[in-house]
Amino acid sequence: MLIDTTLREGAQLFGAYFSGPAKEAIVDGLLALGVDELEIGWVGQDGLGDFIRTIRPRCGRTHLSVWTPCRERDIRAASALGVNRVNIGVPVSELHMAERLDADRDTLKERLASTVLTARLMGISYISVGLEDVSRADLAFSLEAARLAADMGASRIRLADSLGILTPLDMANLVSIFRAELPKTDLAVHCHDDFGMATANAATALASGADYADASVLGIGERSGIAATEELAAHITLRKEAEHAYRTEAIRNLCDTVSQAAGIPIPRTKAVAGKDIFACESGIHAHALTKSPALFEPYDPNRVGACRTVAVGGKSGRAAIADALDQTGLARQDHDIPTLLRAVREHAHRLRRPLTPGEFARLARSAGKDMPC
Repeated sequence: MLIDTTLREGAQLFGAYFSGPAKEAIVDGLLALGVDELEIGWVGQDGLGDFIRTIRPRCGRTHLSVWTPCRERDIRAASALGVNRVNIGVPVSELHMAERLDADRDTLKERLASTVLTARLMGISYISVGLEDVSRADLAFSLEAARLAADMGASRIRLADSLGILTPLDMANLVSIFRAELPKTDLAVHCHDDFGMATANAATALASGADYADASVLGIGERSGIAATEELAAHITLRKEAEHAYRTEAIRNLCDTVSQAAGIPIPRTKAVAGKDIFACESGIHAHALTKSPALFEPYDPNRVGACRTVAVGGKSGRAAIADALDQTGLARQDHDIPTLLRAVREHAHRLRRPLTPGEFARLARSAGKDMPC
């Protein structure tokens, strides 16, 4: 279901250079998560063959694939790498065909047919054809290219929204059209995030009939990246109606590994991976969490290796102060809660942050001493 391409698309992030140990650590984290396929790199990448030989023994049933242009010589090179899947990229928009390939439609179809046939003759068991820039391409021609690839022996067609211009409604429609046209061929999507739609588009594609979705950890990749592995894995696994389970408990460790390797800080409110996504200061929400975390949490923090943090501060109310006294082991009746609330709010505004448990306890003891008899 998930094709992780952190070590292919993600490695194309501007300024990102993964060391050998970092790549191995990323692979180990992805295997622990249980992704279905690792797109491990691209044909012609330095040291790719040695890296594949290093990691293959630990990959078990997880498929390994490499990306290759639509060229016969690159297919031959891919066949020597020891992977069981190749992902052939073929541009289908008029702009790409004219400006990038200097080819017309007939020339492209000839090249596509010969490349897929070569892959079959080289003994590659699973051939994936990615229709690049399909979101700006002529639909009829894109379908024609997809049918040709399937007729020549392609196992999967991958639809690439290369500039991230589709909305979830657009994606649902596109997937439905290709699904109806190719009912026996695996269908995948590759969604870029230029307008912040990538993860939503990938999730929608899977719900609309796609078999696979590309993703990378933290969504890293060209420009603003692609769908995020951690977000899709959590969404697929942690909803109550989910049928497919990934092992999400260690996903934040994987995100930390990629963050360090790529030099990309994780925003503290980043979905799934951010350190503060289960932190609460707002009075109404904080009090509700003491009654039932499910009121304001979509899933148990432990499911993604996180912890819940509830603190008092400038946004707190009386109920949150009373709850904080209980948690600190201080008796409510020994404190004038409105007075303590004012003190907490003033202190938090001076600090420009919520209070730590120790700071609250010291403030509460001080306020308690000052209470009138």
